[in-house]
Amino acid sequence: MKKSHPIRRAVLAGAATVSGIVLLLSLKPASDPASASAQGAAASQQSAAQESPQGGSAQQSSSGARTVTGDVAQTQYGPVQVRITVSGGKVTKSEVVQIPSGGRSTQVSNSSVPRLNQEAVAAGSADIDAVSGATYTSAGYKKSLQSALDKAKAAGGGTAGSAGSAGSAGSKGSSGSSGSSGSSGSSAAPQAPATRARTVTGDVAQTQYGAVQVRVTVSGGKITKAEAVQAPKGGLSDQKTATAVPKLNQEAVAAGSADIDAVSGATYTSTGYKQSLQSALDKAGG
Repeated sequence: MKKSHPIRRAVLAGAATVSGIVLLLSLKPASDPASASAQGAAASQQSAAQESPQGGSAQQSSSGARTVTGDVAQTQYGPVQVRITVSGGKVTKSEVVQIPSGGRSTQVSNSSVPRLNQEAVAAGSADIDAVSGATYTSAGYKKSLQSALDKAKAAGGGTAGSAGSAGSAGSKGSSGSSGSSGSSGSSAAPQAPATRARTVTGDVAQTQYGAVQVRVTVSGGKITKAEAVQAPKGGLSDQKTATAVPKLNQEAVAAGSADIDAVSGATYTSTGYKQSLQSALDKAGG
């Protein structure tokens, strides 16, 4: 018994050592904290790299086009309102927000508005032709379009101009050329003479119901005002004149010529009006 006691002790000690090693191995973490943190940092860098291109493209798009809505223009058949998109100082899109509708107005609007939108983009201004058969709609469209252009110019035109002049001033300063600065100032000095309006009265046109005579105001080659100096009156003629003449005046300004539609129920007055209007335009050189 005394001889076997040390052997038993050694066996027990070995078993205890093995058990301790097994216990330590079972308590070892499943993953290395250093590698886990490295993987987390790599994932965050990858997500940041994916987000940065999206932010850049959004900034580029937001710094481009601007949308401006013009004032509402009231016409005989309803309101007209135009909205434009401006990019790089140019009209890239034009559309209507409000337009006369109901009955024949819907048909007229559907045929005229696409043409007006196209002309506005092509011209880049409100100097566009009226659509035949849609004189009132065309006049209201041009008025609202001009309002939108004025708003766009006031909002962005001055800033772009000042930035351009500052840039040119900086380049002149770096080059040290005072002579070029002086020459640019002298070239910018001449200004176009102010356009003076002229009032011209056409010849008297005799009609079956009386005389018709038209007077126009022309400025910059355009009719800015038209009015009847003489028109048939007395009895039923007073009613027809009161109804037809305002329409003819508006159509003359919108069309900028004597190529206007006759007012229904006032054929003779309309014919005389157009004849006298053409006479006035001939005298004005239009």
